Amino acid sequence: MATPDITLYTWPTPNGLKISIVLEELGLPYKVRPVNLESREQKERWFLKFNPNGRLPAITDGNTRVFESGAIMLYLTGRYDTARKISYAPEDLPGYTEQLSWLMWQMGGLGPMQGQAHHFQGFAPVRSDWGIQRYTDEAKRLYSVLEARLQEVPYLAGEKFSIADIACYCWVRVSPNIIAFNLGDWPAVQRWHDRIMEREAVKTALRVPEAPITEAQFTIIVAQKRKEMMERNNADLH
Repeated sequence: MATPDITLYTWPTPNGLKISIVLEELGLPYKVRPVNLESREQKERWFLKFNPNGRLPAITDGNTRVFESGAIMLYLTGRYDTARKISYAPEDLPGYTEQLSWLMWQMGGLGPMQGQAHHFQGFAPVRSDWGIQRYTDEAKRLYSVLEARLQEVPYLAGEKFSIADIACYCWVRVSPNIIAFNLGDWPAVQRWHDRIMEREAVKTALRVPEAPITEAQFTIIVAQKRKEMMERNNADLH
């Protein structure tokens, strides 16, 4: 196996967590460079060398840069997961195609739609009932897709935990705190989520990097932002 020389540029977000979980699951050595989203450090010139799009996460591995979380996951498993602990080889059908399909499903659907639900429910400067309804309903529809798959198999690609599960889990885990989803509404998703939460690598990765605030504090902040948005909206109506 190649010798890793990995630096992870990240912040405590669902997409950042994907990469720390992969690194911890594979037992790879890596350095962490927190990039503060609150101060928009990801838009600074030094970071744009690693991701021209100014988004997190990104990694360097020696002289190689990789950005976009899905690309990073595929890079790390393709280069370092020779034992296929959390990934499938291209010749391992149908596992490989399921893994790739669900990974792309998360990148193109679950992440963007749930991200918009997060924005309109808790972070938009003005309230938009249309935005809240549109993206919350779409996120719920996607959870129903996830539920149907996980009623059939224990993990998204089949019998084995893989990067497809990591990608989706990182978004599912934050939904109760930000958009007030009750995972019990999707029992198979709840069981899958709880199994993943018990993995030691996941527990370690949740501390990378050290969060600036606790999840409980973050939940309070989101609730306060929702309250302020409602108050502004009510003031505008009168």
